[in-house]
Amino acid sequence: MDEWKIVAWSDESQFLIDCLPGEQLLPSCTAGHTQAGGGGGIMLWGTFSWVSLGPLVVVEQTMKAANYLNIIVNQLHPYKVFVFSTGNGIYHQDNAPCHKARTVLEWFEEHTDEFHLMSWPPNSPDLNLMEHIWDVMEQQLRAQTPPCPNILTLCDRCLDIWYNLSPVMDQKLVASMLF
Repeated sequence: MDEWKIVAWSDESQFLIDCLPGEQLLPSCTAGHTQAGGGGGIMLWGTFSWVSLGPLVVVEQTMKAANYLNIIVNQLHPYKVFVFSTGNGIYHQDNAPCHKARTVLEWFEEHTDEFHLMSWPPNSPDLNLMEHIWDVMEQQLRAQTPPCPNILTLCDRCLDIWYNLSPVMDQKLVASMLF
């Protein structure tokens, strides 16, 4: 259990606006940028560990290596220094192309005294604990009424849900790795 307590889990997920059929082109369903889906959506990156929930970042564009490296430097690094101040933490990322980009891996190599990357085999089942958090967020988002009318509301609601998640959930997820 002690080994799982020092892992910071991370992932990206897309959240979409659910517009009713025929509403896709209404300004209320297309305000802001769109990435996919009928009413548009947002890409989120988040991280958490046994110790605490980390930052949630709204990715303004498609997640590319440069965007991801910016998140690592400006969001993950301060979080990890705060949570694992002794440098003993391990960082989990999957094998998404932006995670395996040369510039990203070089940055981690330059910071090996602070960041230990968890080895993640290619074509492995997705056992990332962040998937459970994304599911909880999606359920809470879809339970809200009225539905999100636009991208800005979707962003606000996702951030509100994230920062109100129970810290007990994080610890239960990490503890689930023992079973």
